Amino acid sequence: VQLQASGGGLVQAGDSLRLSCEAPLRTFSSYTMSWFRQAPGKEREFVAAVSRNKNTLYADSVKGRFTIFGDNAKTTVYLQMNSLKPEDTSLYYCARTRRSPFDSGVASKGLYDLWGQGTLVTVSS
Repeated sequence: VQLQASGGGLVQAGDSLRLSCEAPLRTFSSYTMSWFRQAPGKEREFVAAVSRNKNTLYADSVKGRFTIFGDNAKTTVYLQMNSLKPEDTSLYYCARTRRSPFDSGVASKGLYDLWGQGTLVTVSS
């Protein structure tokens, strides 16, 4: 079982970027899918989550700028990132959990049992 993350790149402040995370059908239909990010020298932090029922949760730092959504046909979860800032520069990871976005524990990386490889997002000022 693997999660395939992609879509990172180098952009300028204010630009947009869309990350993708392809998951096996069983994962996509049974788990909450999330994005985390980790900047150099910092802890991995929660970004956003979407449940199979399309309920979502966002970190305050990205609320209003990022949107997480899934495509059932492609079993892919996306992270649409708009109005990017230099502080968004990080390695972005997708992951799965049994927790609901309504559960505050969904932001805890220890509750995730499968992670994709990171995709690097660099935002220049």
